[in-house]
Amino acid sequence: MLEIKDLSIDFGGIRALDRIGLEVKENEILAIIGPNGSGKTTMFNCLTGIYRPGGGEILFQGESLLGLSPDKIALRGIARTFQNLRLFMNMSVLDNLMLGRHIHFKKNIVAAFLRLRKEELRHREKVEELIDFLDLQAYRKSRVADCPYGIQKRIEMGRALALEPKLLLLDEPISGLTAEEKEEAAYRITEIRGRFKVAIILVEHDLKIASRLADTMVAFSHGQKIASGKPEEVQRNKDVIHAYLGEE
Repeated sequence: MLEIKDLSIDFGGIRALDRIGLEVKENEILAIIGPNGSGKTTMFNCLTGIYRPGGGEILFQGESLLGLSPDKIALRGIARTFQNLRLFMNMSVLDNLMLGRHIHFKKNIVAAFLRLRKEELRHREKVEELIDFLDLQAYRKSRVADCPYGIQKRIEMGRALALEPKLLLLDEPISGLTAEEKEEAAYRITEIRGRFKVAIILVEHDLKIASRLADTMVAFSHGQKIASGKPEEVQRNKDVIHAYLGEE
């Protein structure tokens, strides 16, 4: 589904990604781990068109994503969440999820003039399914700013799912959650793969949960890929241990 070849990007004199290569298969969960500043979120920003890499290739379902704007990449079927929430805090939960449907709305001047709501109701039905799936019924009309942090994380995941992606990028989806909320979020990520048939790239610092979720794991350090393979193999890798813990 996704193939990244020799991806590189510089910020001034700093190489944030250095000839990164990785692949993601259909319906696979790939976990990317690494210390802060190792290039994980930069990778997501390149995949979604926020950053333009200085070199390399990104192929999604055999077609290049380089040079495409974020909205064009979303139309191809890639959605993401953010490490720091990017929700519209003064809008309702329902309206935030409806915004995730914007790329699927069909323009109809006659229907708009006559105030026909057929198109809106079609998308509302999809959003209501997500509300049920994510157990957000009690918050559907609430202002996002009034919702607990754990619910806000769930809302952002729902907004990404509203785009009906083929590839879902989750940037630290369980950070800041309680132990119980982390377990719920991990279970929900597994359910997302099964129900929506999407491939998932997961950036996460909680190695225990990342290992449980992932089919494959990749470790970054200082913009370089230092290990890849099964989660248990990557965590035993001496370069990964050094990147996380330093010298003995």
